[in-house]
Amino acid sequence: MNKSMLVGAVLGAVGVTAGGAVATYSLVSGGPEYAEVLAVEPIKETIKTPRQVCKDVTVTRQKPVKDQHQVVGSVLGAVAGGLLGNQVGGGSGKKIATVAGAVGGGYAGNKVQENMQANDTYTSTETRCNTVTDTSDKLVGYNVKYQLDGKVGQVRMDHDPGAQIPVTKEGQLVLGQVAQ
Repeated sequence: MNKSMLVGAVLGAVGVTAGGAVATYSLVSGGPEYAEVLAVEPIKETIKTPRQVCKDVTVTRQKPVKDQHQVVGSVLGAVAGGLLGNQVGGGSGKKIATVAGAVGGGYAGNKVQENMQANDTYTSTETRCNTVTDTSDKLVGYNVKYQLDGKVGQVRMDHDPGAQIPVTKEGQLVLGQVAQ
């Protein structure tokens, strides 16, 4: 064999061996391409939104009283009672019956007017409002438990990663969404 052929063969063998070593090193030292997802827990935030609810209701009120002491009813009752009492008896008994009729009639007239005033009402419609609070849940992220190189870790992510989380060549998790 000539010398140049021998040098070429040795150099070729060294090149193939070096190439294989570099390829094997990059596969071994690169580490895993994915971390295994063990659990995903959604993180929710409760949102409270107040709002006003209004409805029309019918309201019954008493009309203002013009004769607060029921004077008109008392007077009319006393007159009517006195006239009726005057029809009963004779002599001094007639006077007592007239006075008793006037007193009883006055009291009865007072009570009749009082009841009439209490039942003198009017109705109107009013708008009544109150505040109610609506609640809703907003998804704000995920707590993700993962395993990488036999070690368990936890990280918060803005999306559900699925079964795996990509890992960079440096061994770091890729936490952002991967464009597809």
